[in-house]
Amino acid sequence: MARENTPTPHPIDVHVGLCVRGRRHELGMSQSTLADALGVSFQQVQKYERGANRVSASMLWEMSEAMEVPVTYFYEGYGDGAHRASPESPNSPSRFFQTPDGFDLAQAFLQLPEGPVRKIVLTVARQLATLPTPH
Repeated sequence: MARENTPTPHPIDVHVGLCVRGRRHELGMSQSTLADALGVSFQQVQKYERGANRVSASMLWEMSEAMEVPVTYFYEGYGDGAHRASPESPNSPSRFFQTPDGFDLAQAFLQLPEGPVRKIVLTVARQLATLPTPH
């Protein structure tokens, strides 16, 4: 049975989680490897990355050490206003990055060279978004 009234993660928790996941991917590190370095389960790392569980100050310090970045790394870009979008909105970037494919899709898109190829992919995605959703 699903829990009702599950609180929505705070946007800063989601942002920090996305930064954790992004840095872990940059390093080619698995969730299990990071979990071992932190002394937690890989499921706990998953919860941190989704923003479902808040990262304590001491855990953030441990993460920064394990991933060789300053603690401030996890807050970079938060003040640019992107966090103001409602996380409940179906079109919220926060919600997109919490989906199983959202982060991977964004990462793949960023691997494309800037210019015509990206524009074609974006045009195709926009066209696909206008198609009726299958029931």
